[in-house]
Amino acid sequence: MADRYVTAFVLAALVLVTMAGLGADQPEDLTVFCAAGLKGALSELGQIYENESGAGVVFNFDGVQVLAAQIENGAYADVLVSGSNKHTQAMAAEGYLNNSSISVFARNWQEIIVPRANPARIGNLSDLARPGVKIVMGTKDLPITDITMQILDKMATDPAYGSGYRESVLSNAVSNETNINFIASKVALGEADAAFVHKSEISPEYAGKVTVIDIPEKYNVRSDYSIGILNQSKRPDLAYGFITLVKSEQGRAVLENHGYEVA
Repeated sequence: MADRYVTAFVLAALVLVTMAGLGADQPEDLTVFCAAGLKGALSELGQIYENESGAGVVFNFDGVQVLAAQIENGAYADVLVSGSNKHTQAMAAEGYLNNSSISVFARNWQEIIVPRANPARIGNLSDLARPGVKIVMGTKDLPITDITMQILDKMATDPAYGSGYRESVLSNAVSNETNINFIASKVALGEADAAFVHKSEISPEYAGKVTVIDIPEKYNVRSDYSIGILNQSKRPDLAYGFITLVKSEQGRAVLENHGYEVA
């Protein structure tokens, strides 16, 4: 009887060891906090990474200021993909990111979008300052807001627009959204007359519902997109693998296909 119990115990232990070994061989999920506007390109790259590595990728898409606040308040992430290198460097300075892992991987420019029907009849940048035009903007810390302010400052120094142009445009703001997708959605649905957006960050579902007005190069401001590994990451090997894919020839092709300039 005793021998039978010993045999059963040994078999149970072997099963547990085998299961533990199988679990250890299975890659764990990689958690990526990513700027919302990059959803199309990074989702595609995430699928490629899953297919090639066998590891799952879990994304959290939102405005980078929201993502940063979540991390600062204890949320777990392995990788941060930001629409603003300034925000990335600030996170690094606070000790949240591995400095050696940070790099700029893509760039973008800005444009104006209006609803396809264009009820406010906006045809040029001067029209944005016309009283009654409804402009949707981002919250204070959203990267597109900082870029918009820089563009308006440039335009206000041009006599063609005048020193009051910036304030006239800002006085037409009817809402402040927390990520670029919310901004684009408001315009696409006709809830606003215009918005400043990153050139590449209009999703296919909105592309046919808006019209683009270009911002001349002399007023435009470039966005730098950066990526880095969180110091808290429990799977830095997977994180480095993901970043390597994003910056690879394959990754560059995906980014270019989504309209980004690769760094």
